[in-house]
Amino acid sequence: MEGYSEQSIDHASNALTLEGVYKSYSGVQAVDGIDLIIRDGERVTLLGENGAGKSTTMRIISGLMKPDRGNVRIYGYKPSTMEAKRYIGYLPEDASPYLNLSVMENLEYIGVIRRTANLNDRIEQLMDLLDMQSMKQQKPLSLSRGNRQKLCLALSIIHEPRFAIMDEPLNYLDIPTQERVFDYFNNMNSTFLISTHILSIAKRMTQRIVVLSRGRKVWDGNLDELENYDNSKRPIEAIVADMMKNVR
Repeated sequence: MEGYSEQSIDHASNALTLEGVYKSYSGVQAVDGIDLIIRDGERVTLLGENGAGKSTTMRIISGLMKPDRGNVRIYGYKPSTMEAKRYIGYLPEDASPYLNLSVMENLEYIGVIRRTANLNDRIEQLMDLLDMQSMKQQKPLSLSRGNRQKLCLALSIIHEPRFAIMDEPLNYLDIPTQERVFDYFNNMNSTFLISTHILSIAKRMTQRIVVLSRGRKVWDGNLDELENYDNSKRPIEAIVADMMKNVR
């Protein structure tokens, strides 16, 4: 059921290593002993219900939050180090850009911080991809929620990260933009970790599914294995719902 747990741990060659990670808030165990290895180049979804621990796990991986216990490594480095941050592009759920900067200024500022090569060309590429040309001089507060999400998405990948960590990346995006983003992500030469509770997104963006429930990892395997989990021919949604229901 959890074939990936048997991998040998090679911190430097794995994009991500989590070993015995715990995190609690006010006595509530948000992350409860998670072990997870993601190899360089893999595309993985964290799937779970609201409150499953997905966003907390993503914050720990990105270095924004420290675990209470456990070991976390990004290509062998602690997430809080500059070495690890060079690899990461992180899109949190309900991300917010710099509100006092225009769309263009946000992209220029983050692009410089991220030492993005050919920055002007890269900005134009992302503007075209996300249909943002008409909003260059606008401030984020004047944008719709979907257009702010486009900007935050562009900021997270402006430097073409080796490891893209994205919490509900398609939130608020219209269908044409979603389709362009799917195509673009599929052509990125990056490791991906996506957090979502929407199975259709998981199917289109990743090959491996890690199911979380109540802060625990309850299943880890590829999509085909999940579809044939109990040979019942049931929809994946029903299988995953049962996995979550049985966690105490």
